[in-house]
Amino acid sequence: MKRITIAKGDGIGPEIMDATLSIIKAAGAELEYDEIEVGEKVYLSGNTSGIASESWDIIRRNKVFLKAPITTPQGGGYKSLNVTTRKFLGLYSNVRPCTSLHPFVATKHPEMDIVIVRENEEDLYAGIEHQQTDEVVQCLKIISRPGCEKIVRYAFEYARAYGRKKVTCFTKDNIMKQADGLFHQVFDEIAAEYPEIENEHWIIDIGAAKMSDTPEVFDVIVTLNLYGDVLSDIAAQIAGSVGLAGSANIGEECAMFEAIHGSAPRRAGQNLANPSGLLQGAVMMLTHMGMTDVAEKVQNAWLKTIEDGVHTYDIFKEGTSKVKVGTKEFADAIIANLGQKPSKLKAVTYKTDATLNLPKYERKAPKAKKLVGVDVFLHYRGTNPDELGAAASKIGFDSVSLSMITNRGIKVWPEGFSETFCTDHWRCRFKSATGALSKQDIITLLSNAEAHGLDVIKTENLYEFDGKAAFSLGQGQ
Repeated sequence: MKRITIAKGDGIGPEIMDATLSIIKAAGAELEYDEIEVGEKVYLSGNTSGIASESWDIIRRNKVFLKAPITTPQGGGYKSLNVTTRKFLGLYSNVRPCTSLHPFVATKHPEMDIVIVRENEEDLYAGIEHQQTDEVVQCLKIISRPGCEKIVRYAFEYARAYGRKKVTCFTKDNIMKQADGLFHQVFDEIAAEYPEIENEHWIIDIGAAKMSDTPEVFDVIVTLNLYGDVLSDIAAQIAGSVGLAGSANIGEECAMFEAIHGSAPRRAGQNLANPSGLLQGAVMMLTHMGMTDVAEKVQNAWLKTIEDGVHTYDIFKEGTSKVKVGTKEFADAIIANLGQKPSKLKAVTYKTDATLNLPKYERKAPKAKKLVGVDVFLHYRGTNPDELGAAASKIGFDSVSLSMITNRGIKVWPEGFSETFCTDHWRCRFKSATGALSKQDIITLLSNAEAHGLDVIKTENLYEFDGKAAFSLGQGQ
């Protein structure tokens, strides 16, 4: 008997959790449950994280967490519990299968069968934001080599374990050559270790368009956090319904399983909600725990129920569906179909040895790191780049001089265009004629800026690693 942690959440959460647990219990899942309270009640009690500290202890002890949707109150500085849980527990991999159930659930893509593997901890979801001037805020996009290696390797290991033929990487490295470029570079490195699996790379915008139009050309997609969040919801919707999709969040120690939809408070307590999303999360949980026979039995019974036309209101369609049922009745129908398989939809068979080889990250040997310049960001209310260029040039000294000014990433000095709109946030790049800068040089620059009345809001050091520039040029430079 294995013990897991459950949270029934808010809105429709308790109803779909009860339905899900009744199904997996009837299928023979030998599980015991520790229930914790998370979500709206905890938030409104004054806990801005939405979860009590003792609940963390229970989750970490049991390692496996099945969570129903929750409601995060608006305002008040409340943090997303989903994001917090993923980061606190190191749940770096978000896995979302999106498969068509044609012709029993309406879709324009009857052959769709995609798994999206999304990096879960980094990117813009690091949540590091600052207002720097009256007109400009920034959000830092954090991409690390360990984060890239772990998620890319997970995608290839998943493809190998589940008999998938191709892994596709989505980035925007034609623009973000450092951040997205690192992800693409790591993808190419790791792909070479899996010669039996086809690999390819798409720029995210045209890749998303292609996925929306012709999803059958993709198999496993691996991508960064924000792109994956958007893509996986689109994929779930065009497959049939976001309400049918489950999600796994996998880490080295713990794992969390959930539906991808929200708590739908307007439907709460009415025996209307479709439990399929959370049930799909539970099926993924069972396979993760090695209970593949139970997972297979549940999934095939669910497919048989869908095929039989026994549908909840959200997917019910006259002429296709046979009977409209509530949450409890839908669960009862699945239970009645346990041990049966669909005849038109593809029945599932889960491998009992579908293990993933996921070695811990090993830090690489350090590169030769050389400081060659510094970007000094100013809050400057003027609008004339030439005037700022003249003022900022005065804080240089000896061989350290101003080489460029950008505004919102666009070069505006020297030789900028008068048509370029400028905010009050300016990047002044200082380089050394000798090719090397010291930290003391930066301190001197900042002291000179203060003496000349220039408002410095941040600095970014410019490095070379192994002789290669590791910073972006200004647009138009």
